[in-house]
Amino acid sequence: MRKLRLQMQLTVDGFVAGQNGELDWIVWDWDDDLNRYVDELTDSIDTILLGRNMADGFISHWSNVITNPENPDFTFGKKMIDTPKVVFTKTLDKSEWENTDIATGNLVDEIKKLKLKDGKDIIVYGGAGFVSSLIRDGLIDEYHLFINPVALGDGMTIFRNLKKKQDWILVHAKSFTCGIVLLCYKPKAN
Repeated sequence: MRKLRLQMQLTVDGFVAGQNGELDWIVWDWDDDLNRYVDELTDSIDTILLGRNMADGFISHWSNVITNPENPDFTFGKKMIDTPKVVFTKTLDKSEWENTDIATGNLVDEIKKLKLKDGKDIIVYGGAGFVSSLIRDGLIDEYHLFINPVALGDGMTIFRNLKKKQDWILVHAKSFTCGIVLLCYKPKAN
């Protein structure tokens, strides 16, 4: 069965965005080791999940990146656009984006169906509300949390909607020269 992996940027105090969705706190001066880690994580998947609120910005950002082959993010952007995506929504009947399907059914059922399909693993990048629902329902198999060296004091979190305490096992941790610390966890079996 395929795993659902979460890759998420967080602040030291656990926020994934400012109160109004600001992401200006994310550290982007990544070193080769951090870029390599993200490339390897991306190479292990063949499906991207997105919540409806994040889909427009995510897809349009990477679509813009690949309009310029000289852009240093061109290769990664091409991978983001070429990888099949599933957008979870209650408001759309059909996809507005190329290489993207729409999922409108029960979240747990839809994720279970995706995990049973043949292929590589699945990754989710966001948004905050969508990821919060995945965590709440115990659907994430592996957490790749990129802790940025900043505290906001308030903002959007992905952990407010837990139904109960969740215990995780540390798979590995790694610090990078830009100040980001990667924490990789998997849920502890009950």
